Formats: sequence, C-alpha cells, structure tokens
Amino acid sequence: MTVLEVLQATTAYFKKHDLESPRLNAEHLLAHVLRRKRIELYLEFERELAEAELAPLRELVKRRAQGEPLQHLLGTVEFCGLTFLCDKRAMIPRPETEQLVEVLKSEIRNPKSEIMDVGTGSGVIALCLAAEFRGAQILAVDISNDALALAQENAARLNLAERVRFLKSNLLENVEGVFDVIVANLPYVSTQERHTLSREVLHDPEVAVFASTRGDELVRELIAQAPSRLRPGGMLALEIGIGQSEPLFSALAEKNYRDISSKTDYSGVTRFLFARYG
Repeated sequence: MTVLEVLQATTAYFKKHDLESPRLNAEHLLAHVLRRKRIELYLEFERELAEAELAPLRELVKRRAQGEPLQHLLGTVEFCGLTFLCDKRAMIPRPETEQLVEVLKSEIRNPKSEIMDVGTGSGVIALCLAAEFRGAQILAVDISNDALALAQENAARLNLAERVRFLKSNLLENVEGVFDVIVANLPYVSTQERHTLSREVLHDPEVAVFASTRGDELVRELIAQAPSRLRPGGMLALEIGIGQSEPLFSALAEKNYRDISSKTDYSGVTRFLFARYG
C-alpha cells in the first residue's frame, strides 16, 4: 500500500469508530511511525510502505480506535510552543490551559515574581512560565508522585530543571513561604459526571480529573488556603469547570479577595477566575 492508500484506509477505519478528526489522527500516527513531520507525508503519497512500517502502525491504529488518546500513543504533546512528554501519569494538557498561560504572561508584571503552580501534573504551566520569565522563582506542587516524576522529566528535557522546584503536597499542606502568583488547574469534574466524559478523558488519572460530588471542592479548598501563601496584592489564577464561575466568584468574595474577574475560553465558556488578596 502507498502512503496515500494507508491514510485513506485508516481515516475510513477511524470514522467507523466515531473518532473526531479521523484524517488528522491517521496522519499523526503514520508520521510518528515513519519518523516524519506530518506535512512531509504529502510529498510521499506514492511511496510504497514495507511490512516493517505497516505492522507498528496497525497496532497504534487499533489502540487509537479503542479510545487510547493520540497524545499517549505519540508520547508527546505540543503546548505553548514547547514539546512535553505525555503519558498516563498525568492529565493530557488542554487548549484551555494554554490560554490560561497566555493570560498569565500578560498579567505578570514582575519578571522576578515568585510563582506557585498547584496541581502541576506534567508541569506545563510551571515550565512554560519558567521559560517566559527567566528571573522568576517557581514552585510546582502535586499530590501524585507519578505526575511529579513526569513533570521533572519534562523539566530536564526542556533544560529548565534548575529553574523550577517540585514538591509533593496536598494543595498547600506542605508549602512554606509566600508568593506573588498562585495558579491552579485542579480537578474540577464531578464524580457524578463520569458517564458524560469521552473515552479519551477516562484514560487520564482519576486523581487529575475528578474532585468530588460537586466538582468544585478542591478549588474551594484552595481559595480558603491561598491567602496565607499570597503576598499582599498577590494574584490567585484558577481554571474552573463549566457552570462553576458564579458560585466560585461568590466564594472568592466571601473570603475577602478583591479585584475578582473572569475570562472566557475560546469556546465562550467562563473558564478562568482571577483575584487578588490583601
């Protein structure tokens, strides 16, 4: 089979299994197997593929059709222009979180800020901010040893290991000191919504996806804990779930935060909350 024939057959197969963007998935997997850039496939449409190339592709295609995330199969994910290792140890970074990082880049005025990333997962927020603000002091915390190991591998891969400290902590339990910025993309899905999630999301670690019955419990706990770790006027930046903005806005006000504001994501959903304390 030629490259084009394989792409067409794989795309049709993915369509039968109700995958979003079937052609794009097919191109990514074939490019991965051939160790090419995806765009380079278009220059090789007539090339005949050997069995040694088709065999590993078949296995990846089967796993993708069964719902295994594309990012896990590729082993990496692009995020804010950087390439991160990606596997089942931490949640796959989402485009919404990229937007949060971009907003923070414009909000952080002091390039030597002390920043804490709570629930760092694979480390994407902390490491992107470290790459942007070379003078910043950054602490990344997570409750998961697996996630912290992955984040540290990403730090080494990006030559940022000396720029970010990592700490195991349940929210701010083991944290000392005060910070100019605390940012968090915590689990915000209710356990009662499990049946609504895609097969791909269910491959993420449960500890990274689900909070409790309401979904906003961990975010509320962080809102209560953060004042003791924020410098006067320091900022708390949160990524939140659909429908959580109004109650969490009220929770911030009740805890005496000020300058509370919200921003929508690219889909028009209120996804981010920002507030200052003291």
